Amino acid sequence: MNEDSLLAGVLVVDDHGIVREGLIALLERQEGIRVVGSAATGQEAVAAAKQLKPDVIIMDLVLPDMNGIDAMQRILAFLPRTRVIVLSACHTTEHVYRALRAGALGYVVKDALGHELVNAVKAVIDGKQFLSPKVMPPDVDGVQCYAQPKSPLESLSLREREVLHRIVAGSSSATIAQHLSLSRKTVDTYRGRLMVKLGVGNRSALIRFAIENQLTAS
Repeated sequence: MNEDSLLAGVLVVDDHGIVREGLIALLERQEGIRVVGSAATGQEAVAAAKQLKPDVIIMDLVLPDMNGIDAMQRILAFLPRTRVIVLSACHTTEHVYRALRAGALGYVVKDALGHELVNAVKAVIDGKQFLSPKVMPPDVDGVQCYAQPKSPLESLSLREREVLHRIVAGSSSATIAQHLSLSRKTVDTYRGRLMVKLGVGNRSALIRFAIENQLTAS
């Protein structure tokens, strides 16, 4: 038997060359792992996956021509047994939800230490789900909590959605309060709930999240 057949082939996808080189160097030092290729864009990732048929793909979400979610879905359509680990600086609950719903088996944040990514690769090779502690709900012990994920957007009330739409449109709390016949304090409370539910830390991040997820003003 060829020794290479015992190794798990990994494809690394990231648009930053220095990140790709660092990941390749890290993974090539691990027993049982062999990096079979790399890609800098979503289109390159799809083409490389078709050619190389990797066991595992480490996929960034933000890519120049096609986002990682779309690239992953295209790849898994013809390589359903390939395991995908998202490695991203974006880790709001919605990002994690969309990645796992699209078929990712792992999700690692980019500020994690190298051993965490190695553990993720080993876990998904064994068919297990792996999530960085940062993306796991604080009240759940096991990583299987996202096996049937729900979007946090589904938890928003109609009033919260209305406030969110007006925030995206650029309205101030005072203006929103006037239009919705609410007190400014109540509007601020709704904004705070939105940030908690959507996993963002401030108004700018809330607006950016809404735009990224196509939550346009009504």
